Amino acid sequence: MSDGLHSIATDEAAKNWGRTTEARQERRFLQGPQPRRFELMLACRIFIEFIRGFRALHFVGPCVTVFGSARFPEGHRYYQLGREVGARLAEAGFTVMTGGGPGIMEAANRGARDVGGRSIGCNIELPKEQQPNAYVDRWITFRHFFVRKVMLAKYSYAFVALPGGFGTLDEVFEIATLVQTGKIRRFPIVLMGVDYWRPLVEFVRHRLVEAKTIDPADADRLVVSDSVSDVVDLVRERGMAEFGLTYGPRVRRRWFLGE
Repeated sequence: MSDGLHSIATDEAAKNWGRTTEARQERRFLQGPQPRRFELMLACRIFIEFIRGFRALHFVGPCVTVFGSARFPEGHRYYQLGREVGARLAEAGFTVMTGGGPGIMEAANRGARDVGGRSIGCNIELPKEQQPNAYVDRWITFRHFFVRKVMLAKYSYAFVALPGGFGTLDEVFEIATLVQTGKIRRFPIVLMGVDYWRPLVEFVRHRLVEAKTIDPADADRLVVSDSVSDVVDLVRERGMAEFGLTYGPRVRRRWFLGE
C-alpha cells in the first residue's frame, strides 16, 4: 500500500476516534435489559460488523496474531523485539496480524513490512491511545472488543504475546481458555519476554495448578521464550505438522459472492 493510501486510512480512522454515540450505546447495552427495539437494532449492527470482518479478512492467508502493549515507544527493547518477531514470522510465510495500533502492534506490523510480508490490523475505536499504525497493508476498525477478538482468533494459527497490560492479558487468557475447552485447536500460545512474564507464569504453575483450578497440561500450553528463532520454528512446525498448512495457492475469490 502506498504512503498516500496509508495517510488516507489513518486520517479516516482518526475521524472515528472516540465516537461518543457508539460508546454510549455500548454502555447502555451492557447495563441490563433494554427496550426490545434497541437490542434488536444493536444486534443487527453487531451482525453487520461480523460480516464486514469476515469479508475483509477472508483472503489474508494463515496468520499469526501478535499481542502487546500500545504504550512502548520505538526505542524500547520490547518494540525492537516485536519488530524482529514480525519480520521473522513474515519470512516464514505467515501473515502478521495485530490489533493495528501503536507500540508492540506497530512494531510487529512494521517488521512484516520490512521484509515484504503481509501485515494486517484489527483496530478498535477508543477515546484515546488507539489509532491504526502506518505499517498495515489492510486494516478494519471495529466498535466492539468481542467482535475484534473473534477476528484475531479466527484467522490465526498461533498467538505470540509480548509484554502488555490488561488488554494483552485478556487476549492471552481468552485464547488459552478457548484451547483448554476445545473451542479452537491446540494452537501455540507464546509469551515473549521471560523476565516480564515470570511472575505470571509462576502464579499459573504454583497457584492455579497447585489449587487444581487448572490441570498441569493447561499450564504447559503457555510457552515462554526470548528466542525469536525458536518461536518461529515452533509456529512453522506446529502449523505444518498439525494443521496442514502449506505454501500452496491461496483461496480463489468468487465474483458471485462479491469478493
